[in-house]
Formats: sequence, C-alpha cells, structure tokens
Amino acid sequence: MAEAHQAVAFQFTVTPDGIDLRLSHEALKQIYLSGLRSWKKKFARLRNSFITGVYPASPSSWLFVVIAIMGTMYARVDPSMGMIGKIKEHLPVSGYLSHQGQSIISALLFSTALWFALIMTMRYILKQLLSYHGWMYEQHGKMSATTKLWLALVKIFSGRQPMLYSYQASLPRLPVPKIKDTMQRYLESVRPLMNDEEYKRMTGLAKDFEAKLAPKLQWYLKLKSWWASNYVSDWWEEYIYLRGRGPIMVNSNYYAMDFLYVTPTPIQAARAGNTVHALLLYRRKLSREELKPSRVPGSIIPLCSSQWERTFNTTRIPGEETDTIQHFSDSKHIVVYHKGRFFKVWVYHGGRLLNPKELEIQFQHILDDTGPPLLGEEKLAALTAGDRTTWAKARKAYFRSGKNLQSLDLIERAAFFVTLDDSEQGLRTEDPVNSLDSYAKSLLHGKCYDRWFDKSFSFMIFPNGKVGLNAEHSWADAPIIGHMWESMLATDCFQLGYNNEGHCKGQADATLPLPQRLQWEISDECQEVIHDSLKVAQALADDVDFHTFPFKDFGKGLIKKCKTSPDAFIQIALQLAHYRDKGKFCLTYEASMTRLFREGRTETVRSCTIESSNFVKAMLDASKTNEDRLKLFRCAAEKHQLLYRNAMTGAGIDRHLFCLYVVSKYLGVDSPFLKEVLSEPWRLSTSQTPIQQVADDGYGVSYIIVGENLINFHVSCKFSSHETDSHRFGTNIRQALLDILSLFKLDKK
Repeated sequence: MAEAHQAVAFQFTVTPDGIDLRLSHEALKQIYLSGLRSWKKKFARLRNSFITGVYPASPSSWLFVVIAIMGTMYARVDPSMGMIGKIKEHLPVSGYLSHQGQSIISALLFSTALWFALIMTMRYILKQLLSYHGWMYEQHGKMSATTKLWLALVKIFSGRQPMLYSYQASLPRLPVPKIKDTMQRYLESVRPLMNDEEYKRMTGLAKDFEAKLAPKLQWYLKLKSWWASNYVSDWWEEYIYLRGRGPIMVNSNYYAMDFLYVTPTPIQAARAGNTVHALLLYRRKLSREELKPSRVPGSIIPLCSSQWERTFNTTRIPGEETDTIQHFSDSKHIVVYHKGRFFKVWVYHGGRLLNPKELEIQFQHILDDTGPPLLGEEKLAALTAGDRTTWAKARKAYFRSGKNLQSLDLIERAAFFVTLDDSEQGLRTEDPVNSLDSYAKSLLHGKCYDRWFDKSFSFMIFPNGKVGLNAEHSWADAPIIGHMWESMLATDCFQLGYNNEGHCKGQADATLPLPQRLQWEISDECQEVIHDSLKVAQALADDVDFHTFPFKDFGKGLIKKCKTSPDAFIQIALQLAHYRDKGKFCLTYEASMTRLFREGRTETVRSCTIESSNFVKAMLDASKTNEDRLKLFRCAAEKHQLLYRNAMTGAGIDRHLFCLYVVSKYLGVDSPFLKEVLSEPWRLSTSQTPIQQVADDGYGVSYIIVGENLINFHVSCKFSSHETDSHRFGTNIRQALLDILSLFKLDKK
C-alpha cells in the first residue's frame, strides 16, 4: 500500500473541531518537480522551434544585422533606401515616442524584416543546391570541378551547428518522374522475366496506358507534389501499412539483434537497467534535438530527419478499416511484461531519470514477483499479433472503460514496451546454426503473445543477458531504429558499464515507488477472441522458415579491392544464388531510401536486370571464360549502381506507379496495366532490414555489413512452400559470394 499513500497529495477528516487537513510533503514535492520538468520541456521545445525556424541563420545574426543597420544610420547613410523613413511615418505609436525613439523602432523593424528576407533567401539557395544530384553519378574517388564548387557553396549556406530538424525546410521536394521515363524503365526491368510474347503483350499495355490514361493521372499527381511536402509518403504510410488488415507480426514488423559475440553482463535485470537507461538518454537527446542531423555517410549532404519524431511514446491503434498512429509528446513510464503479467514502471523520480542501478532494482523486483497472471492476462497481447479488424472490434467492445481502458491506455502511452523474456537466446558456439535461427524467430514473433506488436518498438531482455528489439514498421524505416540501436549498445558498453559482479553502477534511492501491476477484467467472450487471434498468429509464426548466419570468409574490405560496390556485389550474388536455387529469375525488391527529399521514405531498386541475368547465365555456361564472366559482372554492377542512384534521386519506378494507381482509384477509373503491375509478386525481397514482406513461395533476405570482414545474413521463407528452403538458399548464397570473388583472383589475406 506504500504506492497508494505516496500517490495521495492530501487527506482530510471532518471532526467536531473542524477539518483536519494533512498534507503529504513528498507527494507535493513530486507534483512540483513534475510540473517543473514539464515546463522546462515546453520551453526547450519552443526555443528549439525558433532556432530551427530561422536556420540556416542563427538568433545572434539578428543582433549583427541590427547593429550594422544602426551603425550605418549614425554614419548618416540610409541602407534601406528610404524604407526606414516610410516605416517611421506609419508607426501607430509615433505620438508617444521622441524623434530618436521613432528612428530606433523603425530601424529595428526594418532590420528584422531584412533578417527574415536574408533567411528565406539563404534557405531558397540551399534548397536549390540540395536539388543537384550530379555528385552521386560521378566515378568513385574522382570529383569534377562543378561538384567541388557545389560542395563549397553547400558548406557556406548550410549554417553552423545545425540541430536535428534544422535542414527540414531546406530539403527539396520529391520530383514526379515523367511518365515516358517510368514506362521505359519498367519495361526494361521486366524484360529478363518474360518471354518474347509476354513482353510484347506488356509493352502494348504500357503504351496504351501512357497514351490514354496516364496524362490525366499524372496531372493530379503533379498537383499534389506542388501542394504536399512529399507526394508519396502519406499514401505509402496509409495504403501500404495502416490499411493492411492482416497480422503485422512477421508480415511487417522487423527486428534488431544484440552483439553476437559479446555479452556485457549475464545478469538479466542489470542488462535491462543499463539498456533501458541508455534508451531513455537517447530519447532525451531526441526531444532536445541534440542528435546531429542525419547525412549521407561520409559527406555533408543532409537527409530528412522527420521520421525520428515518432520513435518513442508511439503506438499503432487498430481500426476496422484502417489503423492510426498515436504519438504523445512525452511519457514518464514504460510497461514491462514478464511471465504473463504487465507492470508499470516509472522512469522519472524527483524530476530526474532513474539511474541504471535504480532501474535494475525495479526489474529485479518484477523478476522476483511470483504472483500469477490475472484471468485472460497472460496471452492478451496476442490481439496485437492477429488480424487487425479482429483487434479493432475487440478493443472497441472490451476495452472501452474501467480497468481495461486504464491499463490499455498505460501501454499505449508508454515510452516503449519491455519484455523480460524467460527463454535464453543468442549465439551458442556448440550449436551456432540452430541457436541463431531460434534467436531470430524469438525476436521476430516470440510466443506471439509476449510482445506488444503495436508499439513503435518492443524491447526484449533474455535471462542470459542478451537483448533484442521488435519494431513496428509504419511510423519509420529501419535506419531510424538502427541509429537508436547502435547508440544504445555503445552507451551500454562504453559509457555506462558494469561493476565487477556484473551489476549496474551507482547508488539507488530507497524511496522509489515499486512497479505497479496493471489490472484487467477479461471476460469469457474476450478470452475467446484472444484465443482466435493467437491461433492465427501461431499458424503464421510456425510457418516461418528462418536461417540466420554470419558470413566470415570476407567482407566489404575485400570487396572494395575488387573496385565494386559491396551492395552491388551482394545483390548480384543473390541473383546467382536464387537462379541456382530455383532455376529461374524473379522480380526482386531491394529497398533504397529517398531521404534526400523532404519526408522521403523508400524506393524500390529492381535488382534483377538484363545485365545481372546475362552474368548469371554466363556463370552457368561452361563455354564462358572467367574473363567473359568478369566483364559481364562489371556491367551488372554498374547497372545496379545506376538503378540505386536513380531510386535515391527520385527517378525510381514503383512509388510513381503506386501513386498513379492511388489516383486512379480516387477517380474511379480502372487501368489493366496498373492493376497487373501492382499485383506482380516479389519473390525475392532484399534489404538491410531483417525481414520484408515477400510472396508465399519466395525468399526474404536481409544482409548487414559488419565492419570489414563480416556480413550477417537473415534468410526467411515459408515451410508451407515446396519451392523454398532457407538453409538451402543460405548455402547457395555462401557459394555464390565465393564464386564471384574467385573471378577477381585476389589474395584474401
């Protein structure tokens, strides 16, 4: 009952002598500190908004402009060409000011207007500079005079000490490609997948669409591009993610792994204390906009940072027809799941963040709690793993009031969701294959009821000290989570650390409130819905054939010696592996970012090209020499790099076609061409994000380049498909990488 007493700020009793009022000083102190923290955050946001609003200038530059104007006036020079005098004539308070006072006020107003005009001019020039993408198409290691001049101008107009969102207003808008260009690129992309008759038919559909319906759809799309910040992103979020009615577990959510070969501490509560504290430190930097703006690696070119905004305090809310994303500006607690029970844990006390030691004690208290789950509580989160419409109806029917509403609200408002898992995971040297496969599946779906799949991310800590993460996909793409994840791991190991016994460092406040159990009243009808959702989710999870393996033979260090892009090298190897695995080529998805533009997300690189197909055929043709194969490989690599650059600079295929299709639906017109294009299955889906949605008879492949000598692969498919086998495909990937490297005759040492 200690928590209940601390939660009450005052008590009173009516007696014959009057009212006996008893104040709780501790509770009043916490209310004061909480309010103080809230006002500090509001002030910080206001200050940051102002600094970002005047970027690339700085607030101090206003003073410089004012002093310069005042100085010229005292030198009897009018830099305003009479405008200060005009302002002086029309001052509404001129009758209350002296002649000198009127001059000063007029000069201040003119200086401020001039300052804003300079800001808008600098911002416009920077936006025009950032619209130039010729630098991306230049040969690696060589830079033209034009690009050198352009870089110098970007540095000049980029301002100094930018904050996280400083560049947002200066980023260009995503351009709408020409219909003719998209049609030509599309037909080229499907040529290796079709025979002559199929290709001739598709060419006819494309030409008919280009001539008749496309111009009308394109006009609406250009109108949107002039009005909206990004003509793709809002429709992409809504129609690809939020309107999907199937489970988001496995199909959409993705995961992140811990270090494979290092475990900082084997103590579950201690690892939880440090890592949760590290995540909260990251959140504080994010809310203060202290994170550096994202840039193209190794350059000064800024990328859009808008996706960072919803990293924390965010939940996907189910709807019967479409979901919504609910984001809160702040949250002072997290929700923890352990052995079927939900707990609320405060992460602030006395106006400060709980330190790692205090969080360790909180988590240890939960681990030591032996109380059983309430009726229906243990598998409640399965609702977030099943069909979205089922979850939406259940939410409306059984979580509208009382304890259920309060507890659900606590989960959805939490900074993030934490699971203290009860199964050990991670790489075991005695059984590396099965242990990594099990680890990946645990992060991807767990038991289907021990992660809250609607949260922006669920964070898992295992009994042996390993950690992992499951992220919801609609609010942002993988690089955003990746940045947070890398920062958390670095902070945990290199900044916070552990003592000699493996516990968190520091001292704990003994007066901290303990974790509170969330209360539920789950009816029999609701339990039946939970059971049905779990059945759907379990069937989906059981069908996932997953293989995770580290490729240690070589990495990007050796690939660079081949004078080719590591990404192109791996993508062409995947084409070779897939052809050996299935004996045919397929439509291939590779994710590329479009964050060079405001609110940009992703574009598709169609990695199966005429050039890569020619190379693969040559590898299987005994009459071809290695010199022939190497020449074809270089052609394929150059083509892939061109497609990747096109995708990054807004000249991709699939987002344009997708938006044309959305416009056609709004107008109520049907296009046989668009309908066929958007129904084509991706039978090989690749990216540097673990798991992507793929056809039932296809493969999903994620590869993460770790340092110079290691590439981690994650291969997924379905047991229900007789055409696929994740371990077989993994073997083919290994062999393809080695076979391509052998063409270069390099000494691996």
